[in-house]
Amino acid sequence: MTDPQTALATHLAALRAGRGWTLDQLAERSGVSRATLSRIEKSEVSPTTEVLGRLCTAYDLTMSRVLAMVEDQFRPVQSARDRVTWEDRSTGFRRQVVSGATGGLAGEVLSCHLPAHRHLSYDAPPRAGLEHHLLVQTGALQVTVDGVTHDLRPGDCLRYRLHGGSDFRTGAEAADYLMILI
Repeated sequence: MTDPQTALATHLAALRAGRGWTLDQLAERSGVSRATLSRIEKSEVSPTTEVLGRLCTAYDLTMSRVLAMVEDQFRPVQSARDRVTWEDRSTGFRRQVVSGATGGLAGEVLSCHLPAHRHLSYDAPPRAGLEHHLLVQTGALQVTVDGVTHDLRPGDCLRYRLHGGSDFRTGAEAADYLMILI
């Protein structure tokens, strides 16, 4: 069985090749350097959350869709032990696909963890107008969507359609949250 980093690298290379893009063309579309793209596709490094977000935007795919494409097949029941978890080692951000967008299903449920004193920023959504429902489970999370900042606590649910950039910040405590994408 291929390790997740190698499988992701192979899939990202296949996505680029499938569109007939060179590394230079993908670099221009994504804002990620050609050298970084080459290292990712060779599985020399794992993409950070920000870089993977930029690639998803270039491909017009959600991050969950890209990660789910690495899996072998659609399963109607996803048990907890089979969930796919991806971690950005540079920030400690973890996202686990609770229910992925596969087999013709568009909705996605993600369980996310952002450690204390961390910041994630995305320049653009993977798909303009993508509907988000973000439910904070533990900790505090500051989310800025299209220039408007929201301070969220456990139990708060932020609902929005994303058309521009977004920003996620934690303070002195980590945050765990569910993200539902439609």
